[in-house]
Amino acid sequence: MNIEEFREYCLSMPGAEEKMPFTNISSVKDRNLLIFQVGGKWFCFVDLDGFEYCDLKCQPDKSEELRDRYEGITPGYHMNKRHWISVHFHSDVDDAMIRDLVKNSYELIVKSLTKKQRDEYSR
Repeated sequence: MNIEEFREYCLSMPGAEEKMPFTNISSVKDRNLLIFQVGGKWFCFVDLDGFEYCDLKCQPDKSEELRDRYEGITPGYHMNKRHWISVHFHSDVDDAMIRDLVKNSYELIVKSLTKKQRDEYSR
């Protein structure tokens, strides 16, 4: 999977939007993060420079299991380590698993939205 395929997949989720909120920050690594959100809440971010990893929301019990199973899944970079994971693209995590994890992250965020917003994104 390349960055464009990944981006298209993230944006295929109902109501998904992208933004680059850190363009004025001094850290090049953080400045080049592309954020995917739904209802104003992040479900994924990815580094555009190296396309090395993405951070995804994940259930705590599931994230622990995934970190034990895959070398390419680590605690979330700059995020709550209990609720976020970093998934490294060029690792033992295949594209199908990455897509499943992105979808899971999106669904976790949608569940946290108001009923009105959930209804809007489930169309």
